[in-house]
Amino acid sequence: MKIIALWLSAAVPLFAAATDEFITDASQRHGAFGEKAARFLVEHMPESDRTSLTAAFLNENLDLALKARATFPWAQNVPEEIFFNDVLPYAVFDEPRDPWRADFFAKAAPLVKDAKTASDAAQILNRDFFKLINTHYHTKRRRTNQSPKESIEQGKATCTGLSIILVAACRSVGIPARAAGTPLWSDSSGNHTWVEIHDGGWHFTGADEFNAKGLNHAWFVEKASNADPDHPLHAVYATSWKKDQGIFPMAWAPRSLDVGGVNVTARYRVASAAPASSIGVRFFEGGERAVMNGSLTTAAGFPLHGFTTKAGTADMNDTPRIAVTPGESYRLRFIIHGTAHETDVFTIDAKDKGIRDIRAGDLMPAPAFDDESAPLSRENAARAVQFVYESLLAAQREQRAAELDALSITLGDKSLKWLEKSFGDAPAGSRPLWISLHGGGEAPAEINTRQWHNQIRLYQPEQGIYLAPRAPTNKWNMWHEDHIDPLFSRLIENMVALRGVDPDKIYLMGYSAGGDGVWQLAPRMADRFAAAAMMAGHPNESSLLGLRNLPFAIFMGENDRAHNRSKVAAEKSAEIAALQKADPGGYTHLSRIYPGLGHWMELKDAEALPWMIQFTRNPWPRKIVWFQDDVTHARFHWLRLPPGTAAKGMKITAALEGRVIRIDGDVPAGTRVLLSDRLLDLDQPVGVSINQGPVRETRPVRNLRAIRTALAERLDPAATPTAEIVAGEEI
Repeated sequence: MKIIALWLSAAVPLFAAATDEFITDASQRHGAFGEKAARFLVEHMPESDRTSLTAAFLNENLDLALKARATFPWAQNVPEEIFFNDVLPYAVFDEPRDPWRADFFAKAAPLVKDAKTASDAAQILNRDFFKLINTHYHTKRRRTNQSPKESIEQGKATCTGLSIILVAACRSVGIPARAAGTPLWSDSSGNHTWVEIHDGGWHFTGADEFNAKGLNHAWFVEKASNADPDHPLHAVYATSWKKDQGIFPMAWAPRSLDVGGVNVTARYRVASAAPASSIGVRFFEGGERAVMNGSLTTAAGFPLHGFTTKAGTADMNDTPRIAVTPGESYRLRFIIHGTAHETDVFTIDAKDKGIRDIRAGDLMPAPAFDDESAPLSRENAARAVQFVYESLLAAQREQRAAELDALSITLGDKSLKWLEKSFGDAPAGSRPLWISLHGGGEAPAEINTRQWHNQIRLYQPEQGIYLAPRAPTNKWNMWHEDHIDPLFSRLIENMVALRGVDPDKIYLMGYSAGGDGVWQLAPRMADRFAAAAMMAGHPNESSLLGLRNLPFAIFMGENDRAHNRSKVAAEKSAEIAALQKADPGGYTHLSRIYPGLGHWMELKDAEALPWMIQFTRNPWPRKIVWFQDDVTHARFHWLRLPPGTAAKGMKITAALEGRVIRIDGDVPAGTRVLLSDRLLDLDQPVGVSINQGPVRETRPVRNLRAIRTALAERLDPAATPTAEIVAGEEI
């Protein structure tokens, strides 16, 4: 994005006369407070700014700073000295002087309009502002101390440039903000810069490193706790406009005395003393401390870090240190005489900084997960699902992370791009995902793109990631072409694996042509979603049969008569009600046809979100109804068809009755039933009947092959079977 007029530098130097003019103007426009602010700004500005800036530049900066103070409730209560030192200044370090305030105010104010405190507002800015300006961490930026303009033009900045942007964004809406950092970590691993904001005291956060836990949570906490307040290189400093407490030592300009600084190391050493990020391990065999090769694994047994324990003359506290995360669960694994042994699962406590003493006699044999046909116990089958999932994800993580960073997925010749917003503070693993499809259709690309940008603003869930994808094509059926299903599957898998989304809390919605897509996608991908809502769309030829286990909402304006939308919506509402009456355990639905409204429903349809969020996906329903659309699928819930047998119009109904699975309809020979202990006890025989034929009893065997096959086709551990049987075959 090019920012034009706001970034133009004025050309007239600011000499003494102009300084007097600026102070006089400030007094006339803003009274005694404005005059005092102007004098503070001029008195402490770097010498180089006195001959390069103009009165106009400074007047605009002052006007907008005071406007922010008058606009936002948190800004009105900022103490005068903090406002002057940490809101009013137009720069953070020695970066080029851009007039950023007007543009940043215009962008930041709407984001924080509902925030109640400076802390809340700063968190919102850190979460959303960098996405808005499309600027993120990248080591190939042109230089360290980039101005906001320079960083935004490149879309790249490292920690210093990102911190400058976040400080400027905070100051633009009256939040006292300053940069903090160290010239060199105490372990000599490099320098770092971050941001502090003032809200009843100073709090820190990493720039473009939003942490849902709140301020004072960051990856560098432990490093900062080891800073040395008495060592100029290894201390932590915060910037200051006035220089009465010292200088901020800039790693890129070590001899510069232009930027004021405050040594704040002591506060970080106190604040950072809590969570451990590593544990030590000692191994004992025969009562003696021994050298042993080991590894830290996940709870499922997937290896994370290797290490070697120490013995002999090593100090008892001289142990390998293994990086861990508080709250996560792990095992320790050792190869003893050629055989893998492991500890039981343990969870890292936030206060645990101790040493783990491991005794060989207390270990248990570790499952190998290498024989695909070997029978698995229920416990080991559950572990194997997670182990195989973690193994596959490890091999794919880099590519999937790159897709999320780029907000784009490409499969074949089609690409799916998206915009996203985050809401609430649901912890990782329980975040809902809202996929919201835009309207448009058979129209020029710019019209569909405009609809896309509008869609990201339509709805605001209380919790989760709200995502608006851009249709890969500009056709009338843009949301239900055959490339959409695999693109959405990939998107869902990425969000679950890397963004903390709950796989059972994924919701689909769409407006107009996006509603057309929901009519089609919801039934054929019903096993991926928790609920779906159709807004102002037309179903065309789609069937409702596949919605048996997917709560579905219909929203339409009474006067939306184009393509008979309102009439068809009423007919479909009656149809799904009849389906529910005939099958009371399924077809949960909501229908709203708003009187007097047309195609635009004035956001009344937003009631869909609180209705949908009450539902979670059941990956293992006891009854399924599978109807093939013109885009066919080989798997649906716990059934898989043989390759090449899926065809448009096929219908299969399958239900578990006691320990008998009854499958009726268009059932090809070789159809597989995918089983899990979440559906029924796999330690007992299972009966299968095809098209009301005789019940053939089969004994399922949990095995790695079934798990690997399922996860290779769909990276969805919650819906992964641990056994499979061929319908019609018997013991």
